[in-house]
Amino acid sequence: MLPLRGTFFEDPVPTGEEVPLDAVRLLAPVLPSKIVAVGRNYADHAEELGNPMPEEPMIFLKPSTSVIGPGDDIPYPGQSTRVDHEAELAVVVGRLARRVPLEEVGKFVLGYTCANDVTARDLQDRDGQWTRAKSFDGFCPLGPWVETELNPLDLAVECRVNGDTRQAGRTSQIAFGPAELIEFVSQVMTLLPGDVVLTGTPAGVGPLQVGDRVEVEVEGIGVLQNGVVTS
Repeated sequence: MLPLRGTFFEDPVPTGEEVPLDAVRLLAPVLPSKIVAVGRNYADHAEELGNPMPEEPMIFLKPSTSVIGPGDDIPYPGQSTRVDHEAELAVVVGRLARRVPLEEVGKFVLGYTCANDVTARDLQDRDGQWTRAKSFDGFCPLGPWVETELNPLDLAVECRVNGDTRQAGRTSQIAFGPAELIEFVSQVMTLLPGDVVLTGTPAGVGPLQVGDRVEVEVEGIGVLQNGVVTS
């Protein structure tokens, strides 16, 4: 690792140091002011839950307090009996974005990382809306880092639990691509540097149990791994 002085958003300067990767603990690569997630962006996922595909992006928010980093534990809340994994490609915003036209979206993207949109499925069904189910502390693992040079249009997205593949899709299958999502969301709310937009999850979402190890892998980025523990 080559440490930098400053942040992603303020022209960071190399310190000249070199540190072995196995000598450091990676934190979440960003702490956003908000996470904007998108529901039913893969047709096969909408179908597996018995939902129609939306005609425009179906967005919802996750709080910044749901963010954890690679290697951190996902707490299993006592209020839920069904907590699901949802592997996703995440877009990291690099500069203030408001009403961005589609053709200019690239100027506002810092890069991409892996995300797990952890969901208390039973509470989602019970509440009839998604806020509580998506918002518990630890319900948005991000990492292991931000890849700044990546074409996001056809990447493999996978989820493995205890080594068994649960989800396997490609970003080419999504209804609304990363650029379309940034355009759409920025017409609704101003995106700040470090904010994260989740792009949806492919089919295969399923339950996690205390003691599980869950991995989200996005082609060209890396593997985000987290354990599940009692809250």
